[in-house]
Amino acid sequence: MVAPVLMTWDEVIDVRTAVIHSGKSDATIRRLCKQHGLSRQTTPHAPLEISLVALEMALHGDFEAIELLREGHRSNDRVIRYLHHLGLPIPRNDQT
Repeated sequence: MVAPVLMTWDEVIDVRTAVIHSGKSDATIRRLCKQHGLSRQTTPHAPLEISLVALEMALHGDFEAIELLREGHRSNDRVIRYLHHLGLPIPRNDQT
């Protein structure tokens, strides 16, 4: 199992929102989250919290960008492209 990406509260979405955003099924969203570490779950019965940024990257097949995001490189041009596309805040510098 892959470690989840670190995410900020303004990019967290639930499964239902991910389904609507992506046009994919609930099962597909859950599979992508598990396979690529796009979400977190604080306890076994807690709802999945999905990174909208990581989901968008996965939908575009940009797994290199997911790894950059996972490593905390939010000011990398490849990551900024998705943040901008989604209308999310652009960091001034890496937090790592």
